[in-house]
Amino acid sequence: EVDTLIVIPNDRLLEIVEKRVSLQDAFRLADDVLRQGIQGISELITVPGLINLDFADVRAVMSEGGAALMAVGRASGENRAVEAAQQAISSRLLDITIDGARGILFNVTGGPSLSLYEVNEAASIIKETAHPDVNLIFGAVIDEAMGDEIRITVIATGFDGGRTRRTQTARAAAREVLEHPLPAFDRDDLEIPAFLRRNRG
Repeated sequence: EVDTLIVIPNDRLLEIVEKRVSLQDAFRLADDVLRQGIQGISELITVPGLINLDFADVRAVMSEGGAALMAVGRASGENRAVEAAQQAISSRLLDITIDGARGILFNVTGGPSLSLYEVNEAASIIKETAHPDVNLIFGAVIDEAMGDEIRITVIATGFDGGRTRRTQTARAAAREVLEHPLPAFDRDDLEIPAFLRRNRG
């Protein structure tokens, strides 16, 4: 008996590996997805952040039950927040996206240049594809070793019907953010946007 279940169908491996990739190397890709998920959860709890997450946050999301998505997105450059978020919510190896998820925990890790605007961009994409009543828990870590790169870790659970098939929703949400940039914000106003506030209730 488990709280949540991550399924990596073998058929997915056929879609992303080249014909000459060995059987062992192909299965290592699946193992790496699980490694990233476990490492991501561990770091969320143990690594101090600008906005901290703890085990209670992880448990709150995992308690939604059913199928789960745990993925990590990395990107650098001009649209790094959008690209990292899109990677994190649509893993090529998993049979689900975060479409309709009722529980989402995500953490953004970046260097000193990580901006509130970028965090807002990533959160908008993640929230757009989730359930309207999603319990969204957010954390942020500033790590100088990241340089120009952003890493977004996402844990999502509570899908309607147990599993949600992959769709184009994630790409549509990312395209919406790129085509309609978020309004400029007052740099003196450092208040976290309302939808990013920790939902302890």
